[in-house]
Amino acid sequence: MSGPSLTSSYSAQFSEAAQFMQQHDSFLVVSHIHPDGDAASSTCAVGLMLDQLGKRYTLLNDGAVPQKFDEVCGSDRIVNAQLLSELPAAQAIIAVDCADFERIGEVAARFPAGLPLLNIDHHPTNDLYGTANLVIADASATAEILYDLITFMSLSWNKQLADCIYTGLLTDTGGFRYANTSSKVMKMAATLLDYGTSASELAEILLESTTSAHVELLKRALNTLTFSPKQDIAWVIVEKEDMSETKANHEDLEGIVNYPRNIEGVQVGMLFKEMKDGTVKCSFRSAGKANVAALAQQFGGGGHVRAAGATLDGPLSEAIASVVREVERALYG
Repeated sequence: MSGPSLTSSYSAQFSEAAQFMQQHDSFLVVSHIHPDGDAASSTCAVGLMLDQLGKRYTLLNDGAVPQKFDEVCGSDRIVNAQLLSELPAAQAIIAVDCADFERIGEVAARFPAGLPLLNIDHHPTNDLYGTANLVIADASATAEILYDLITFMSLSWNKQLADCIYTGLLTDTGGFRYANTSSKVMKMAATLLDYGTSASELAEILLESTTSAHVELLKRALNTLTFSPKQDIAWVIVEKEDMSETKANHEDLEGIVNYPRNIEGVQVGMLFKEMKDGTVKCSFRSAGKANVAALAQQFGGGGHVRAAGATLDGPLSEAIASVVREVERALYG
């Protein structure tokens, strides 16, 4: 299947990305903090692409990667940069699925000065921070962009690479249920099945399995469920004590924000998570009436029209009040 990289206005970006990967010999490959399926699988996919090009590289993340991605895309190859006293030497950096440079995390401050950086991403709020940028805002996932880049560069497919790309597509489309599930995405998925990807096994691991800590967090979060007066804004709260008492980690929060959003009549659902340092992380989900990427940007965050996030100063009650006020303005004018 040929991608738009060969015919569309993005062809110059694909050429620039391919040249970037070919002209350097060693790389640091990174994604965003608290990597999701698209971030982890895209990191691993870039590694497999660099293998075919005969390049040296280190896959990095500023923190641990959820273990469930080890089996499906080989994320056990990703090194926790927090455990390294110094970063491996490299000639260039490739960042995947990071809407801005800060999303890479604290490890970004340790990059050697002057290294060129290739920014591969699909977030509309991406600020084009790379020396080379392959940013396609209407792509469903960074994995979709990599699919087209693999095609553009005439690289070879195998089951491992197909599993990586399928993982990114599956998770960032919510199991092919979200509005970003295009006909192109479904055609890609079908092709990846022909390369050996097992859809049922990946769906079981990535979408069906859960942890006891997630269930305990969900019970607590639902006890905080709150609605705006018009019942079209809803939110839940996870306090810092909830995380420690349930022995949960960031991965266990996955999907909780969808519960307030999925309630009939709700236009914007949110999850407020109180952090140890006193800040508050807010995850936004929209039914379509509100652009939550624009809302998140008002608080220094970003994301997509229907899914975004931001970090605010505490205390928790003030953060909630300020966010709800802006959501109301976005909905009612």
